[in-house]
Amino acid sequence: MIVEFDKTSPEAFYKILIGSVLPRPIAWVSTLNKEGVPNLAPFSFFTVASSNPPVLCFAPALKLEVFEGTGKGKPKDTLKNIQDTGEFVVNIVSHELAEKMNQSSGSYPPGINEFEKAGLSTAPSTYVAAPRVAESLVNFECKLHQVISFGEHPGAGNLVLGRIQCAHLDEKVYKSGRIDIEVLQPIGRLAGMEYCEIKERFVMLRPDV
Repeated sequence: MIVEFDKTSPEAFYKILIGSVLPRPIAWVSTLNKEGVPNLAPFSFFTVASSNPPVLCFAPALKLEVFEGTGKGKPKDTLKNIQDTGEFVVNIVSHELAEKMNQSSGSYPPGINEFEKAGLSTAPSTYVAAPRVAESLVNFECKLHQVISFGEHPGAGNLVLGRIQCAHLDEKVYKSGRIDIEVLQPIGRLAGMEYCEIKERFVMLRPDV
């Protein structure tokens, strides 16, 4: 069976993507708008792009609603804030923060503080103005490196590349130079409204070639 993108609706192909590329880690991104109001939202199109220099990337899509009759997709608050300020923080979502993360994902009007809506505390950052999620065990402060746009139509992705300035690690999660996954308990995104935990793992040694 072959499913060709040009012969399939974007909605149907989207379901194929999110049902196949999984589990996906979650970037819980905090930003500030130009007026200094905090914003917080989760994104599951997220990964590491480089380790030296350290770069994280995530891809917020343009909203499906048309922007002011232009035929173009409306940018999400997170993307707009990053383009305006050049800064953001990626907070890692542990299992105990899942409900608060989900609460922050609502389609709130611009200028609404999702930290307050989700009952979360802010913590000051060191290199960027955007606050961190105080309850998160791992936070990465990032300066914008580049945004790669894949179009202006509704649903088009925008790959945001952020160069990490520093990492904030809770002392209980960082042991002997490594992140303790049993303490971090990160969650992943699946298709639909489903999420997952990391409960079982297995080890495979690389082949000695």
